[in-house]
Amino acid sequence: MGQYNPIELANNIYNKVCRTIGNIELRRYFRFRGGRWYGGIATADVIGCNLMCRFCWSWRFRNNFRLGYFCGPDEVFDNLVRIARKHRYRYVRLSGAEPTISRNHLLKLLKMFNDTDLVFILETNGILIGYDDSYAKDLARFSNLVVRVSFKGTSPDEFGLLTGAGPEYFEFQFRALENLINAGLKSGKDLYAAAMIGFSDDNSVANFVRKLSMLDPNLIDVDWEYVILYPHVEELLNKHGLKPLRSVRPNEIPRSMV
Repeated sequence: MGQYNPIELANNIYNKVCRTIGNIELRRYFRFRGGRWYGGIATADVIGCNLMCRFCWSWRFRNNFRLGYFCGPDEVFDNLVRIARKHRYRYVRLSGAEPTISRNHLLKLLKMFNDTDLVFILETNGILIGYDDSYAKDLARFSNLVVRVSFKGTSPDEFGLLTGAGPEYFEFQFRALENLINAGLKSGKDLYAAAMIGFSDDNSVANFVRKLSMLDPNLIDVDWEYVILYPHVEELLNKHGLKPLRSVRPNEIPRSMV
């Protein structure tokens, strides 16, 4: 497959993972679970992503439309709250694929969590937020939301290599940060950047941080991501002939990463 447009892919994926009944948008989910990340978090893994990352830990279910089941925002809310209360977690999230594909579903879910004491961490590649600044304005309405924009590499070339998408779409991740800041989110407080540097040399990382600092100095406290060599991730890397410069084994994950 040649390079693809992740915005067009998002539209195609939407038709496979979302359906509307009345005024309720349902999204296809793979599972609900608790986990140790962020010091403990309730997670709903969604199906459907507009990137096809070649290091992705969830690639086996990411765009497998035969798996999972459709849930409305109410059901997702109930499941996440149940897990969070059971384990005394402070945080909830959608993970596994790209939450922003199902915009109406996500916004209704965020509205429900806005009336709780739980913090919703939105993990996103940011491309759709970078493409449409009204999305950032919608997200900025929620007071208990933290947005984590996860960069796929530290340069356009790395982005293209790691995702298979057109390298030019790397810039939409920076636009997402800019749109969110302009909408009122505060970097270092309810907005921050993460970046996969498993394939980046030191010079690329330094240039990336420099570009973040030009956008907002508070963005330079980056959540660095390394390739976690789960067996199924190694399988995917081998398929694409990729060898990370920085990686960890599952049993070597430092506490700073969770």
